[in-house]
Amino acid sequence: MSDFETVSVNDVPKDAFILDVREDFEWEAGRAAGATHIPLGSLPEKISELDPDADTYVICRTGGRSAQAASWLTVMGYTAFNIAGGSDAWIEAGLPMEADNGQEPTVR
Repeated sequence: MSDFETVSVNDVPKDAFILDVREDFEWEAGRAAGATHIPLGSLPEKISELDPDADTYVICRTGGRSAQAASWLTVMGYTAFNIAGGSDAWIEAGLPMEADNGQEPTVR
């Protein structure tokens, strides 16, 4: 496996492309504002939806699935960064969140 960098939520650029690899129910409850959603299990079949020339910041709930995704993306030739602490750290840092369920965004 290739190396990838892990960054804190505070080091994610404001205009970063954020890829959320959590499951649908997690995504709907709350996510980083402006993120793109591809569940980890669907990533191999949907990789063509990603720009190979753009830095990809990968997030999940706590950092485990996003580390797997960042590692795989790096092997596939993408520049990927794992967001340390995931969505839990994102919401704790007070960074912008959005949800699909009409409620205050939460992390599941």
